[in-house]
Amino acid sequence: NRLKYMSEVRNVLRLDRDDLPDYSTIYKSFDRLKMWVWRALLRVSAQQHPQSGHAALDSTFFDRRRASSYFRQRAGRTIQTLKVTTLTDVESLAVLDVHIAARWKHDTKTGPQVVRRNADDLQSVAADNGFQDWHTEYEIAAHDVEYLVHYRGSSANAAANNALNRANGYSQRWMAETSYSTTKRSLGDAVRALGWYRQFREIVLMFAITNIEPLCEPL
Repeated sequence: NRLKYMSEVRNVLRLDRDDLPDYSTIYKSFDRLKMWVWRALLRVSAQQHPQSGHAALDSTFFDRRRASSYFRQRAGRTIQTLKVTTLTDVESLAVLDVHIAARWKHDTKTGPQVVRRNADDLQSVAADNGFQDWHTEYEIAAHDVEYLVHYRGSSANAAANNALNRANGYSQRWMAETSYSTTKRSLGDAVRALGWYRQFREIVLMFAITNIEPLCEPL
């Protein structure tokens, strides 16, 4: 709908106003295309940016209460937010991968899963203390990825580890939060699809759009 009124963008894309797809095209594609297709779209969008090999691991939440109260009551929906764990390149701010869950798993469960899928392209990953336990550290280290995870507490071991991490680039972890802010300010912090699997795919598409938008700015 926005594209109908964006004549400059249509001119760049060489789209005629009458050639625009129907508004329901994307919505129906949530049913037609499997999740791996949306993940591939996200990955390709991230690859359009320079890849530094250094990423930030973090989690955020999206509201799923935009559906009508009647639908929520009929569906027996009690979970009001979706937890989203992302892997973000710290230099380009491109989101490389996401994990989405309605039943919130602990960060130490979802973090290694996201890193594992992208380990071949990573040199280091920075994460806050929510992702810290020795199982996670060993699993990520097994993929030959440096894990810059913040330790809890003020013990000598924790202080030394955190100081070493800061020297090795841990301070770039906040880039993940910048990508969240960019996405939510431009596309909103809530999903609009009704079904949970459509909501998952909608979130992946939102991050893919955020990856693509900076590439269009010079145009």
